[in-house]
Amino acid sequence: MMSKKLLSFFSFSRRALAASLAGGCLVLAGCASVPEGQARNPQDPWEGYNRSMMTFNDKVDTAVFKPVATAYKTVTPRPVRTGVTNFFDNIGDLWSMVNYLLQGRGEKAYNHMVRFTTNTVFGLGGVLDIATEAQIPREKQDFGLTLAHWGMKPGPYLVLPFWGPSTLRDTVALPVDWRGYVLDRMHPVSHRNTLTVVRWTDKRANLLDTTDTVDAIALDRYSLIRDFYLQQRDPKAQDENAGKIEDFDD
Repeated sequence: MMSKKLLSFFSFSRRALAASLAGGCLVLAGCASVPEGQARNPQDPWEGYNRSMMTFNDKVDTAVFKPVATAYKTVTPRPVRTGVTNFFDNIGDLWSMVNYLLQGRGEKAYNHMVRFTTNTVFGLGGVLDIATEAQIPREKQDFGLTLAHWGMKPGPYLVLPFWGPSTLRDTVALPVDWRGYVLDRMHPVSHRNTLTVVRWTDKRANLLDTTDTVDAIALDRYSLIRDFYLQQRDPKAQDENAGKIEDFDD
């Protein structure tokens, strides 16, 4: 469960400004130094920049996202928060289904179609996760993992502003993922923006305990997050862990 929470934490603060800002922020590379005596990771040639950007993202989270999420968790009953999480995850199952189709993995695509249909019809539009109770596992996919399945290498590790851990491959995939998530194409825009705020506030609220734990146990928080992210973005690791890691709760 902790590993599932960590992976969700890595993707929590990602938003659309990231891709446009990433290129310009590369000029900051080297502004922060690697801890003395620590060997460089060959997958992280821009570690100086990445550490600086992680520090920036942490400050934004501390000032904005975490207080909002804490207030949301305090005032919203747990059953309501669970329903909100289920609703957005159910919509995400559609994009996982599409990516499994693009990967040529028909059985997994079918399973996610069944998940979505079951929860939408019998779970009050996805508020109840009936499919998980019926032992139909959720195995989330995105276009970055599809590119990996097609043979594209991850490229260097990269921390994006307002977004968090990524790689060059995953950054290239972001615009496709944004377009692929149904609610990101919802109209009117005011409704879409409201749902987006609720979605990301709920995600951050679900991860409050996890981020506190990471802060408490990690001697080098940056390296812990980087190494775990790179491992989990390996499609082989995804297949090995499929159905074995529980979805997060609080």
